[in-house]
Amino acid sequence: MLAALLSLAGLPALAWESIHLRASDVHDAGYPTVRGLQSMADRLDLATQGRIHLKIYPGAQLGDERDMLEMTIFGGIDISRTSMGPLNSIVPETGVFSLPFLFRSTEHMRLVLDGPIGDEILAGLEPHGLIGLAYYDAGARNMYNRVRPIHSPADMQGMKIRVMNSRVFVDMISTLGGNATPMGFAQVYESLALGTIDGAENNWPTFESSRHFEVASQYSVTEHVMVPEVVVMSRYRWRKLSAGDQALLREAARDSVPLMRNLWDARVKVSRDAMVAAGTNIVSDIDKQPFMAAMQPLYDRYLQDPALRGLVERIRAVN
Repeated sequence: MLAALLSLAGLPALAWESIHLRASDVHDAGYPTVRGLQSMADRLDLATQGRIHLKIYPGAQLGDERDMLEMTIFGGIDISRTSMGPLNSIVPETGVFSLPFLFRSTEHMRLVLDGPIGDEILAGLEPHGLIGLAYYDAGARNMYNRVRPIHSPADMQGMKIRVMNSRVFVDMISTLGGNATPMGFAQVYESLALGTIDGAENNWPTFESSRHFEVASQYSVTEHVMVPEVVVMSRYRWRKLSAGDQALLREAARDSVPLMRNLWDARVKVSRDAMVAAGTNIVSDIDKQPFMAAMQPLYDRYLQDPALRGLVERIRAVN
């Protein structure tokens, strides 16, 4: 009867149906990316008076990033916050963001992501079952180890450095003279403590929150990689929404980005200050030019496709 009355009033019945969505993240509830997703949920709740409800599942409750991404593609999860790594094998253009020293600074990276290049990469996810909604930050990654300070590539010779399971990261460490060791993140602390590996690389908040500084006291601010993260939605679920609700989701996701970035920047400062207080040897006076020069063979290997080489040139041209 209600549906009939709504139809007579000229209002679509579906517009009044409540929509329940699930979003996942591997980080804990207080992490900037999770708080960004919660901001997105709050905005949706406010804009629709509770009609669209987004429930956040932090702390890897729904699996690791690769598992969550697969479930999102097949519609088991509606929205995921994922790093770029798992997307590289699906959309080759996303691999460009993992190239060392691609971005000159955090400001340069954000300009690229907020412009037409960033939009193109997000649009390229749709043929592969995903809708790209927004980019989140993961900060600049730096080298740390338990052996000696790293000032130049020569200091990395022979070091066993843990990397994520990414071909680009493995080749990056090998090109710099280190011994790349792919390993799950949960194993890093114990492996550093036992000497199974000599070092790893990651951003300030992760280095601090994982307490890796307890077993690796040398932290070199190389800023070798700035890989953004991305909020994606299942294309299967997306197509079940009205155009109006799709627009609301896009707007809520993009509106959550400034908050996430502010939280991230504040978290980086807190983590760095904590490491200074803990007595970590922080090497900041690094000449990046030798590191960048060493990466040329890697660029030649990964940019044989003219389209990818052109994409890098366009990124570097952004001012």
